[in-house]
Amino acid sequence: MRHNRGLHRFAVFVSSCTLALIFIGGLVTSTGSGLAVPDWPLSYGQLFPPMVGGILYEHGHRMAAATVGFLMILLAIWLWKREPRRWVRRLGAFALLAVVGQGILGGITVLFLLPIAVSVGHAALAQIFFCLTVTIALATSRAWQEPVERLQDHGRLSLRRLSIAATAAIYVQILIGALMRHAGSGLAIPDFPLSFGRLVPPFFTPQILVNYAHRIGAVAVTLSAIWAGATALHRYGSQPRLRIPALALLSALGLQLYLGAETVWSRRATIPTTAHVMAGALTLAMSLILTLTVYRVLERRSPHESIASTQAQTAVE
Repeated sequence: MRHNRGLHRFAVFVSSCTLALIFIGGLVTSTGSGLAVPDWPLSYGQLFPPMVGGILYEHGHRMAAATVGFLMILLAIWLWKREPRRWVRRLGAFALLAVVGQGILGGITVLFLLPIAVSVGHAALAQIFFCLTVTIALATSRAWQEPVERLQDHGRLSLRRLSIAATAAIYVQILIGALMRHAGSGLAIPDFPLSFGRLVPPFFTPQILVNYAHRIGAVAVTLSAIWAGATALHRYGSQPRLRIPALALLSALGLQLYLGAETVWSRRATIPTTAHVMAGALTLAMSLILTLTVYRVLERRSPHESIASTQAQTAVE
């Protein structure tokens, strides 16, 4: 199959714009500008209201979202016309539906005065849409379309399962983070890495519970992502297809952990807080790329092979 360089570059561009949109959306929450424009789809009955105060963030977010939506329409049409693989064309259609749904959820969020459930759903769908664009960009790359020599997924634990677990943990953690932000619980625990000077808070309120759940989730994400990334490097470090996404995942994780700490230390300063949101999406994307690449490169083990591998490992120990 002939590689379409232009299509791939445009898919990467759409994915990058989506990541930027997540940052801009984070700015709306970080600056408390969610209701700076009380109507939708217009802004104070206008297409272009005066860009002052919170209107700059809220209406700017709407303009950025409309731009990404238009780019996604173009990408979906390009895929449908030029992409021979049906599953990739369908990804484009699903992504288009997701961005339309995202716009509707954004409008409902404003019209119903920022209900927490809808706001969290808006954040959840944003991550799904971003993951779809990342998958399209990966699938249209030359490296993905080139023939690969399949490798055996050796070891006691399947790298497939480890990478899936890491990706799922990161996504759940992002949802808990969204709940924490929209419930106003970001500083319910004011210190870090301890919680009120202890490992476990001495008392709980609903806000403290959500905040502490986010911290526990950060531990789970760190362990699962390091486990998956380190396993990929240990077993297949000589394979660039797996080494690069594993290193990218670990790097994004390190950045995300630092920004999470800085969010608390800076008392939720706008830039580190919003960058923390974007870094969470980036970490999810890197974990997803590793997972997809693992499925592309590694052979799936049969149950018999898994049992034999476990027995062999036990014998060595």
